[in-house]
Amino acid sequence: MDEALLRSLTPSVLTVLVRRGADFAAAEDAVQDALVEAVRVWPADPPRDAKGWLVTVAWRKFLDATRSDTARRRREDRIEEEPAPGPAPAVDDTLQLYFLCAHPSLTPSSAVALTLRAVGGLTTRQIAQAYLVPEATMAQRISRAKRTVSDVRFDQPGDVATVLRVLYLVFNEGYSGDVDLAAEAIRLTRQLAAAIDHPEVAGLLALMLLHHARRASRTASDGSLVPLAEQDRTRWDTAAIAEGVRILQSALARDRLGEFQAQAAIAALHADAPTAEETDWVQIVEWYDELARLTDSPVVRLNRAVAVGEADGPRAGLAALAAIEDSLPRHTAAAAYLHERAGDVTTAAGLYAEAAHKAPDLAERDYLTRQAARLNSRLRN
Repeated sequence: MDEALLRSLTPSVLTVLVRRGADFAAAEDAVQDALVEAVRVWPADPPRDAKGWLVTVAWRKFLDATRSDTARRRREDRIEEEPAPGPAPAVDDTLQLYFLCAHPSLTPSSAVALTLRAVGGLTTRQIAQAYLVPEATMAQRISRAKRTVSDVRFDQPGDVATVLRVLYLVFNEGYSGDVDLAAEAIRLTRQLAAAIDHPEVAGLLALMLLHHARRASRTASDGSLVPLAEQDRTRWDTAAIAEGVRILQSALARDRLGEFQAQAAIAALHADAPTAEETDWVQIVEWYDELARLTDSPVVRLNRAVAVGEADGPRAGLAALAAIEDSLPRHTAAAAYLHERAGDVTTAAGLYAEAAHKAPDLAERDYLTRQAARLNSRLRN
């Protein structure tokens, strides 16, 4: 059973059902039922045309589900719309499905959450972590979004800004989370950049390339995290960095600054430094100031505080950090780092241990625990 093939075909099959009049929630359920049927049947009897088989089975599942709630005439009309047998066109509809899920009837945040769940393959827990909200809250948001679009036709695609937000969050989860979606997010953003002349599309593509270029150096051979300052920069993908910088420069030249361009500028400054010590932290703080003005994001302010600690000293960084709500994820880890830089090893050790307890994933928890152990060992000696 080729699970990768099933995942790659899911968006196209879902698009076919939506185009043929199925409401989104019912279409999603039908596709999931078809995938379960494929897992059961294909090992013994693989189809010649995988997509055509899934479209046919999913459509039949949809019809079966609606018969009990639909009058006879409407039921017959839907049966007549069943896709004809035969090969389905090999068209990648994923990006179009992203636009369809960003429906005008939804708020941007609800559209993003629905698309991440239905098309991006992320779990409700992963989406909740990206939005810094409880999992139950995100589950309710996704359920409301499904109810909102259950009675509308998907003939009004959403706006570019919402689709960019979805692609950005999919990339972030693929870059650092449990599901490897980074390459797919880059592929779709390339498609969008080729179709739309938009500086923020270019900014997002540049940002993805610059972050992805460092991916090989982010973990050690044992899977442990390697912080940026300790990464082997000879392992960075210089071709991806050069492409990202070129795309970014072209976007910035249009003088229509957006948050993705600002983030890409920060990533480019990190990529441009031959060593961690040569990083232009002063300019990075200036870009964080621009980014904070554009987004008013607490995460941006947290990252800015760390950058201030590098540019102006750890005490200045701690002062900036004190103005940020301490319940923010990774706030404690940032405080631990800045206290260590300031020479307060005892406080830093305690904060590293506390941050490890709050860490969202095993790799980060392991890294923070090792930092606490390292400082505790120093205190004992």
